[in-house]
Parts: sequence; structure tokens; C-alpha cells
Amino acid sequence: MESLLKFSGVLLIALALVHAIFPRYFKWREELRSITLLTRQIHYVHTFFIALVILLMGLLCLTSPLELLHTTLGRRVSLGLFVFWACRLFIQFYGYSPTLWKGKRFETVMHGVFACLWVFLTLVFGFTAFGPLTR
Repeated sequence: MESLLKFSGVLLIALALVHAIFPRYFKWREELRSITLLTRQIHYVHTFFIALVILLMGLLCLTSPLELLHTTLGRRVSLGLFVFWACRLFIQFYGYSPTLWKGKRFETVMHGVFACLWVFLTLVFGFTAFGPLTR
């Protein structure tokens, strides 16, 4: 389980770094031009903080897998991460319209890749939170 937490950490750090390309890839400058400055800045700030939280999750998994597995506090943190990723998995299927990806090869592949990633993270943190507490 320790190695799965470390691997999760690497994946989470990569996911956090990918957020840096979102503005250019999704053409946010053009897409967000029609909204107010406040809403546009909230969008950018929230994206930054989501990426920061994901980066910190990744660093926690890389640097403290034993604490996550073998301490009460670690198990509680893992429970919170389990809830976070389970909610993200739910949103993958019920928060986005299928018209965004159905019938589009790249988007369908990405939808599947990210669904698998959310399942993996949900399972890792679920097993960490609910598995046997050992010292």
C-alpha cells in the first residue's frame, strides 16, 4: 500500500502541473473575454488553488505514506481524500454533459483516462482510510 500511495503522489503532482497548460489549451483568454473581470479572475485564482491543493496532496503521499497508513490522523486525512476523489469521480459522470466527449475520439479517451484516475485515487484513499490500522 505504501508504494501505491507514493505512485498516487507522483500522479497527483503531474496532475497539478498539467493545470499550468489549461489556460492556453482551453483558450481561456478568448473563452473568458465576455465575462466580468471579477468572474474571470475568480476562475484563474480557483484553478491555481485547485492545482496547489492537488500538488500538496501529491507531496503528502510521497513524503508521508507510512503516516497516512499507520496513524489515526493519517487515516482521517485519507478519509477526507477518499471523499474528495469519490466526489470528483461522481462529477466525472454527472457534472459534465456527455455531449462534451461522446463521438470525439480525443475527448472520449481523456474522459476514460480521467475516470480511471479518479477510480484509482478513490480506491487508494479508501483502502488507506478503511484498511486495518497497523503499527
